[in-house]
Amino acid sequence: METTIRGRLTLSPNTVFNPKPGEKQPCCRRPCTNRGILMAISITGSGKGAGTLEKPVIEQTTPGRESEFDLKKSRKVAPPYRVILHNDNFNKREYVVQVLMKVIPGMTVDNAVNIMQEAHYNGLAVVIICAQADAEEHCMQLRGNGLLSSIEPASDGC
Repeated sequence: METTIRGRLTLSPNTVFNPKPGEKQPCCRRPCTNRGILMAISITGSGKGAGTLEKPVIEQTTPGRESEFDLKKSRKVAPPYRVILHNDNFNKREYVVQVLMKVIPGMTVDNAVNIMQEAHYNGLAVVIICAQADAEEHCMQLRGNGLLSSIEPASDGC
């Protein structure tokens, strides 16, 4: 049942609002001011066009945040850093392999042996390339276990 109040058409609760293409149907008298609320309305019913609106589900976004997409878009990627192992004449090769496996997450025996041999024969070897904070932590842990290590920016494409 449709009624008219003050010259405006009002729809009954059982009427489905379905504007025709090109029709302008303002949903409110003034511009929307609360864009932090998302609403989802589901329509239930059987048959053609008959249906009722259920209670809207309102999801509140976190204040000061737009969306996950906007966060990813604005997030800066930290420049990568190399953790470098330097050769020394104090530590045994087996010990260096053990420390590398203990300090660097995911380090395999084969990779640790290869890094240790490269540092032994060439004077230094890249242990891992990671974010600056992680590189500093790995470097300090290697030093804490008696190995010589340093970090440097990996700005020339790794």
